Amino acid sequence: MADRPLVLLLHGVTQTATSWAPVAAQLPPELEVLAPDAPGHGTASELRLDLTGAATRLAGLVGDRRALVVGYSMGGRTALRLALDHPGRVAGLVLLGATAGIDDPAARARRRADDEQLARRIEEDGVAAFLDGWLAQPLFSGLDPAPDDLAARRSNSAEALASSLRLAGTGTMDPPWWGELAAIDVPTRVLWGERDAKFAALGARLVEAIGPSATGAAVPGCGHAAHLERPDLVAAEIATAGSTARW
Repeated sequence: MADRPLVLLLHGVTQTATSWAPVAAQLPPELEVLAPDAPGHGTASELRLDLTGAATRLAGLVGDRRALVVGYSMGGRTALRLALDHPGRVAGLVLLGATAGIDDPAARARRRADDEQLARRIEEDGVAAFLDGWLAQPLFSGLDPAPDDLAARRSNSAEALASSLRLAGTGTMDPPWWGELAAIDVPTRVLWGERDAKFAALGARLVEAIGPSATGAAVPGCGHAAHLERPDLVAAEIATAGSTARW
């Protein structure tokens, strides 16, 4: 129904819309849920878009409505760009494991080089082998991917995932966006996994940079992918954010 409040769920690198299914299943029925595949993933594997282009695409999908935009990792970066470039399409934000970029130019260049190496590894080794290494990172310790989520990830193409790393990685945020964030004036909830020290610090910085409209919290007992480890807690956060969103 077009008159229901709209929630936009944006996934991370290697995932597809399938990753959001456990969260979506626990959201209040009065919310309309839209979980599009990101460029280079799933049904959008043919799209080659950077974060700005991905945000513009989402603005088109939302149309003349306003959405509560929920973004994880790469999806969080896209959500920030959507809020900055198309504020009229955003009723509120929920950001999980997100960042506004890398300050140091040398570190930013190293990140681009690292993502290029990852992209080449996907192209050379294939998606399944790459995922084995990707999910073995300390960032995802404690995560046991659901079979349907893992199958959806494995269905991605190597070429498409490689393009996403090259076009939408954190190193492509050049210059970083920290100085722009004060322009965001919709209710914003910044989340991070309790065991994700890196993104706990980044999350606190996001709250400070956005200002009075933002609050932050750790998702208990979780690492980086808290929406996969505790979909119930993340769904509850989204529902609460929906009650304050500026539809």
